[in-house]
Amino acid sequence: MSSDLAGTLLLDPQVIDDPYPFYRELHRRAPVWLVPGSDVVAVSTFDMVAEAVSRIDDFSSNIRCLLYRGDDGLPCRLTFAPTGLDTLATADPPIHTVHRSAIFPELVSRRMAALEPEIAEVAARCISSALDQPEVDFMASVGNVVPITFISHLIGFHDSDLDRLLRAAFDSTLMLGSTLSLERLQELVGRSDDLGGWIADQIAITTTPGDTILGTVRRAVDAGIMGVQEGVITLHTLLSAGGESTVSLLGNAVRRLAEHSALQERLRSNLELVPAFVEEVLRLESPFRYLMRSVPETTTLGGVAIPGGATVLLLWGAANRDPAEFDGPDDIDIDRRAPRHHVAFGRGIHHCVGAPLARLEARVVITMLLERTSSITLDPDRAPHWVDSLLVRRHETLPVRLVARS
Repeated sequence: MSSDLAGTLLLDPQVIDDPYPFYRELHRRAPVWLVPGSDVVAVSTFDMVAEAVSRIDDFSSNIRCLLYRGDDGLPCRLTFAPTGLDTLATADPPIHTVHRSAIFPELVSRRMAALEPEIAEVAARCISSALDQPEVDFMASVGNVVPITFISHLIGFHDSDLDRLLRAAFDSTLMLGSTLSLERLQELVGRSDDLGGWIADQIAITTTPGDTILGTVRRAVDAGIMGVQEGVITLHTLLSAGGESTVSLLGNAVRRLAEHSALQERLRSNLELVPAFVEEVLRLESPFRYLMRSVPETTTLGGVAIPGGATVLLLWGAANRDPAEFDGPDDIDIDRRAPRHHVAFGRGIHHCVGAPLARLEARVVITMLLERTSSITLDPDRAPHWVDSLLVRRHETLPVRLVARS
């Protein structure tokens, strides 16, 4: 029933820019879609994504390839040999369980809450600067700055160059974006080694194991729970995912506000609704649109045979707009009874550990932006641009006009 869906649609630039009509076609015709001409399977409905996540033996988190856009427009795989260094997002139990329990007591809500005054201070400085300009790129002025500042702070990096870390975070997710040429993908893979060396040095110079996430990784390395390279991958993953998810969320939230003046006014008159608004933005514009799974042995999902060795894409962004799961799936509804019933931060054992930080930063920034403006609109002379990526739903640029509240 899906044979007439061209495999090139997955990475078609127009579909990347506006994927939601395509997602609706997948929901209706191919919830589990064997992408023609490739070894890739896309899973789009909420129930099928939830089932795949729960079957960790059939759908492994171990990443065995990266995707790129072939000359014919089809998704192609750059495969690599198993390294034995799977950790966190790319690990299955029992390794995942050991690493997560060793590190993530540091990400408890108490530590997150302690950051709120500092987030507010940085947000206030960024927003003040943005309000001084008649037109401003929200991403460059606010959306990129706040998240990378605080994921670096939370990890505990020493004397970090935030611009370099932001570029590295974006490079990491770009490698998983599936839209690069093979040559460009290989270039980025090589460049990622530079940051890995810097992170290894950060682990080595940490003298207070346990005080920060960086210190906790050092303690785990010293205890033999993980090797240095596993620690490097762990911290690189946290930097990339933690920075990227909140950058995308902030931009998507401001885009929604700029396009809906009535929504702005409702939120300004009742700021307690901001957290519910944030959840709807997460559902409607999931920061990470998919995560990858590998298939060790031939299996089935939703009655569809999936060959061993296939690469499965769990389309969070599609699942979050599944009409079988959500009433009015394409509409923003801040009165939903269960606002967190979405998979924007994943599901199951790999639910994003940084979700509390992303929610906190978004609440602080959006609340402050609404408090300090009387109007947020898109710049009529410069259109927003999305990043060309199957993975992330992030604005490359988001030109807006902000009117300060008098």
